[in-house]
Amino acid sequence: MLILSIFIVSYAFIILEHNIKIDKAASALIGGVLCWTALTFQQPTEIVAHSLTEHVVEISSILLFLMGAMTIVEIIDAHHGFEIITNRISTTSKVKLLWILAFLAFFLSAALDNLTTAIVMVSLLRKIIADQKTRWIFGGVVIIAANAGGAWSPIGDVTTTMLWIGGQITSSVTIKSLFIPSLISILLPLVILSFTQKGSIQPTEETHYSNFQLSKKTQWSVFLIGVGGLLFVPVFKTITHLPPFMGMMLSVGITWFIIDLVHGRKIGEERAQFSALSALRKIDLPSVLFFLGILLSVGALQQAGFLQELSIWLKDTIQNGYGINVAIGFLSAIIDNVPLVAASKSMYPIVASGSTDVWLSQFVQDGSFWQFLAYTAGTGGSMLIIGSAAGVAVMGIEKIPFSWYLKNLSWLAVIGFLAGCAVFILSHT
Repeated sequence: MLILSIFIVSYAFIILEHNIKIDKAASALIGGVLCWTALTFQQPTEIVAHSLTEHVVEISSILLFLMGAMTIVEIIDAHHGFEIITNRISTTSKVKLLWILAFLAFFLSAALDNLTTAIVMVSLLRKIIADQKTRWIFGGVVIIAANAGGAWSPIGDVTTTMLWIGGQITSSVTIKSLFIPSLISILLPLVILSFTQKGSIQPTEETHYSNFQLSKKTQWSVFLIGVGGLLFVPVFKTITHLPPFMGMMLSVGITWFIIDLVHGRKIGEERAQFSALSALRKIDLPSVLFFLGILLSVGALQQAGFLQELSIWLKDTIQNGYGINVAIGFLSAIIDNVPLVAASKSMYPIVASGSTDVWLSQFVQDGSFWQFLAYTAGTGGSMLIIGSAAGVAVMGIEKIPFSWYLKNLSWLAVIGFLAGCAVFILSHT
């Protein structure tokens, strides 16, 4: 109860960030460390220290992935690479732009993952939209679209990837089963926003990065190398089965190497302007530390057995596979979806095909429970801005207040989530 109380209090401080004028990163870090400190009163210190080491390894892989993606995005941005896309978006209509960017995020997330997609898309938004509140609306749509796009692809979301690697689902059946529900979960919010977001956007004024000129060839080359490096990450993971951050670090290293070759003969300020070191200095470190604090808190809840107890309670209380998954979807908006899915995997083992028991038959490979779990855990995080990696990244980069997202976009995410749930359940009953 002490750990849970600390988590709730730190969560409240994060929610009230703009009211109390305390940065959410500070609240998250204090909450994360205190949760693990409280664990030492429940379990032997040696066990807590060992478990903390294991969680830090997992958390570090996520943070390294995040920092790598941010570095590549900053390198592309320094070379005006995003102008290749923004110059081709000629519309100033809010509605048209909303649909274009949402579908771009939806399909890009399936090829990359929702976290990388969110970082790339927010960088694009900052080049296209000047007004901050309008950009927040678009950023919220990017979160919903990226999470929806990641849910139906085996490499689009970490939870879907977990189930895919674990053998609970296969790629072809997952794409076929979840594409329509995932699409519905973003279509409904877009339709509703089409009636509320009228008028035109105010384009961002052209900014001059420096007095140094870049050729179109260099601009295109860096853009293709950077985007290619991001697209290479899921391929590397599929081939080697190594953690995604390894592929991201390889992409960062290759991009860095090529950038130094391209600008190697330049001197002084001109070389510094386009170097990878300059991109690294621009990384939003408070967002990374906020992510660290949140993941530490969730790790402590998992180590304390809270999530396992929650899974057992769901099973005993709801006693319905669809209901359990819908509940997990709502919980994933508050608690990170990775430990929730991990707990579900340990609670419900894969059942051999051909089972005549109605309850057990949903736990076969590609059974309705596993497919629906991939959807609910992947899209449910959109209901709160800190419910997904994509949301945390956008929140950090764009400084979107928790309460503002809750008031303006959470209800849209809930509608889309429930509509997708209804479509899935109807197609499987």
